[in-house]
Amino acid sequence: MAQEMEAYVKALRERKEIAYGTEKDVAQQHKKGRLTARERVNLLFDPDTFTEIDTLVTPRVETYVGGKTSRYGDGVITGFGEINGRRAFVAAQDATVMGGSLGEMHAQKIVKAMKMALSYGAPFIALNDSGGARIQEGVDSLAGYAQIFDANCEASGVIPQLSVIMGPCAGGAVYSPALTDFVFMTENSYMFITGPDVVKSVMQEEVGLEELGGGLIHSQESGVCHFLARDDRECLQQVRTLLSYLPSNNQDDPPYVKPLDDPQRRCPELEQIVPTDPHKPYDVRRVITTLVDDGRFFEIHQLWAENMVVGFGRLNGWVVGFVANQPMVLAGCIDIQASIKTAHFIRICDAYNIPIITLQDVPGFLPGKDQEYGGIIRNGARMIYAYSEATVPKLMVILRKSYGGAYCVMSSKGLRGDLLYAWPNAELAVMGAEGAVNILFRRDLQAAADPHLKRQELVQDYETKFNNPYVAASRGLIDDVIEPRDTRRILIRSLEVTLSKRDRHVPRKHGISPM
Repeated sequence: MAQEMEAYVKALRERKEIAYGTEKDVAQQHKKGRLTARERVNLLFDPDTFTEIDTLVTPRVETYVGGKTSRYGDGVITGFGEINGRRAFVAAQDATVMGGSLGEMHAQKIVKAMKMALSYGAPFIALNDSGGARIQEGVDSLAGYAQIFDANCEASGVIPQLSVIMGPCAGGAVYSPALTDFVFMTENSYMFITGPDVVKSVMQEEVGLEELGGGLIHSQESGVCHFLARDDRECLQQVRTLLSYLPSNNQDDPPYVKPLDDPQRRCPELEQIVPTDPHKPYDVRRVITTLVDDGRFFEIHQLWAENMVVGFGRLNGWVVGFVANQPMVLAGCIDIQASIKTAHFIRICDAYNIPIITLQDVPGFLPGKDQEYGGIIRNGARMIYAYSEATVPKLMVILRKSYGGAYCVMSSKGLRGDLLYAWPNAELAVMGAEGAVNILFRRDLQAAADPHLKRQELVQDYETKFNNPYVAASRGLIDDVIEPRDTRRILIRSLEVTLSKRDRHVPRKHGISPM
């Protein structure tokens, strides 16, 4: 037995292109358009840095599939290595061994890697490709899932946890990714609680794998997926890119990169990107890419709640998180999905010591029965709580509109925003001038000889007296009115002074709960 094991391990290490399955298993995996677990691990980590652990683990009880017993490794590769020169841990499920199904020892290998990552303060990445619980092992496999969930909760907010769905992920298995910070999916993967057959038998609904839980569905409709990739290779590159913005743990600062971009660079193009007419849309991503170092902005949740844009960039080499209203979608209004998206992102930034920059151009919360019935009050409150609770530097620039409750909830002075700025054409008020005039001067308009002309006069007077940034500046509610072209260098100066906030580092602020 010992000689057989030694020979197998030697062959395994010589043939790094496979994990524990046979060449036939590997061919079937490639036929599905997926890489093997070993290939994925080799692409994820820097060359020649990965060290595998628990190579010789086998199921506690004999597990038969097709007349064969399980090979060593028990269907999952675990270990550590370097990504962008920094240590990280991984658990990569191996679909060539019993479909990557999770049994007792399979789960224990994953939990051991997670606890090592937590102990040594390094990110943990789960590469999911599994048919689900191993039926042959009964309740022991279910207990394994619970242990993984508990390890996810213990590590939450302490080390970055990334889940990468690269094949099937069904049943109870979906809750581990949902408990982690970020979820990646490929177009050739899917997640759901119950599969199409169960849905058909219980609900009498005909639905396919992709329609029920494909990567595009979870990226656009449910918001479960933060990043969608065409294939395994693109997905793993996205993982490497994201980790370049995150610290190894909540005690560290995000990785600083010496900038090539001039911190004194002016941005006159911003005056063309953002129209002065408050009714004209523009793409706020162009504003962000103009401000950040070298135009590099890594967006999160790009396809979900598109009326709010969130993601990471750098200013003079320092990592920052951006939250920005998107006037191209719903005029930048805040709705339920945007509230949830923003709250989760702010808590991620706060847990990992990443300053938050808010770019405001918001006419208010989205009105309507659907929003009220869906709980816009409760979900909007989540965003308020996240902004208020965040202890990292919070900077804000009002690009154009800032009306009503939307002004209050997005990094305002009342929510302990650190330094707030507005452009000269910004509008700050309870509501837009036309709406305010219609309410305040309804009788005057009805009695006027020319109501249209009277309304224009009153609107202009309201805008002059109230609907401008200078009123707010005179009361200290914003710190300065700045020219658009100076925004980048002012943000950099403000960031570097606020980085010294004393309440940034604490042993643990909070977990990052699903929202």
